[in-house]
Amino acid sequence: MSMPEREFAPGEGPAAKVSVSLRTGNIRAVRERVGARGFSAYVDAAVERQIERDLLEEALQANEAASGPIPRSLRDEAAELFRRVKSAPELQDEDGWRAHEAG
Repeated sequence: MSMPEREFAPGEGPAAKVSVSLRTGNIRAVRERVGARGFSAYVDAAVERQIERDLLEEALQANEAASGPIPRSLRDEAAELFRRVKSAPELQDEDGWRAHEAG
């Protein structure tokens, strides 16, 4: 009888090999960004970010269910702040926003 697999939180634990199917265009785009040797780390980081986004969305939905919808003025303020951060001059050079996104 084998030992039960230990549970790890997202972003933790040893690497394990799995098989996934990706669209050819996505495979090409990742390889162009990180090369073949960085492919797994890039995909792993993308999966972790998606899990974080899913959990955040679930928390927002739970908050709205308990407290009502977020006021439009606050949504607009948050969207404007994000636009300003994303367009900051230090993020516009070649190593800017996209490098921060992937890192």
